[in-house]
Amino acid sequence: MNIEDIKKALQSVKYPGFSKSIIDFGFVKDIKLEADACTILLDITSTAKEVEDELKKEIPKALPNLNINMIFNKPKVEAQKSNSVSGQNIVPQIKNIVMVSSGKGGVGKSTTTVNLAIASAMQGKKVGVLDADIYGPNIPRMMGVNGQEVEVVGNKAKPLNAYGVDIMSMGVLMKEGEAVIWRGAMIMKAIQQLLRDILWEELDILFIDMPPGTGDAQLTLAQSVPVSAGINVTTPQHVALDDSRRSLDMFQKLHIPIAGIVENMSGFICPSCNTESDIFGTGTCDDLAKEYNTQVLAHLPIEPNIRKGGDSGKPIVYFEPESITAKRYMMAADKLIAMLDSQGEVTNEAIQPIMPAGVSACSTEGQKIKAEHEAKKNSGESCGTGCGCH
Repeated sequence: MNIEDIKKALQSVKYPGFSKSIIDFGFVKDIKLEADACTILLDITSTAKEVEDELKKEIPKALPNLNINMIFNKPKVEAQKSNSVSGQNIVPQIKNIVMVSSGKGGVGKSTTTVNLAIASAMQGKKVGVLDADIYGPNIPRMMGVNGQEVEVVGNKAKPLNAYGVDIMSMGVLMKEGEAVIWRGAMIMKAIQQLLRDILWEELDILFIDMPPGTGDAQLTLAQSVPVSAGINVTTPQHVALDDSRRSLDMFQKLHIPIAGIVENMSGFICPSCNTESDIFGTGTCDDLAKEYNTQVLAHLPIEPNIRKGGDSGKPIVYFEPESITAKRYMMAADKLIAMLDSQGEVTNEAIQPIMPAGVSACSTEGQKIKAEHEAKKNSGESCGTGCGCH
């Protein structure tokens, strides 16, 4: 056979998934013929191993009388942009992600997120805030961007900006007052989209205001990006501390370093005499911080200007920098930044799911994977999935 005969024979080899042949597509770039051996150079457009394997099977069938050597040029598989081989990081341009969480709602988590973010920006950091509290997105009002239009660049949304902080929230993507009635799977998808489909710049810190509790949203975020630090926001009452323990325990189970606890509504500052009174108690978080080997970032009092600033979009740390509360937020931001700067690389490798995409844990294949995983776990050998079993 000559080269033209070989090309003619290769007309019968269809590119996997298409009706056109590899010759018609122009994927055969060179053919070298030596005695009864033939070397074929192919440029293909897919990184999938299945495509290469299919061609390796079909090409020899078209040329049964030749020894075939195939050389494939194909796109390189994009390297996993992650802090670990088995982990995931869908926003690698962000240096540190801080999860601001609470065991229950109504403890001032959003207020804390806003003021810590602005305090960090005032200390020279490039900062963003993602409002992932899908059911109660209050960040737009607190940052004074309520009603602003979001600019779309290509197929991605550009964050809003106020007080030197980039901002994105479901609150600016929906009609004001519209209820979000979503199941857990939709919340999980929304959080990933708010990370992936927003034009986040290179940031030093992205603060994420989480929904209250310890559910799907927290797990989805932790599996999607390596979270550098978790902050728990609570109030001094012991009934609130019971919920805080669940939040701190969640950080530990998700392998998230705990930056500290913010004790909110810790005392009341009278606007008339400027004295501080302990309405709900104060300092009750100190023992809790020791229990989880962390620190109290701040004891923040009840101060009327906090409420006024939140309602009017004028955060106290920016507009009342000499107030007691603003100074304590600045000190808390300083502690957080020091913690982030001092710690090493963070990975979410240990909490990646063991099931491949599209495989149900209840299916026969899923049960087999689970059994193999448990067997390796019990033997002390790593299962190779990055689940942290070794």
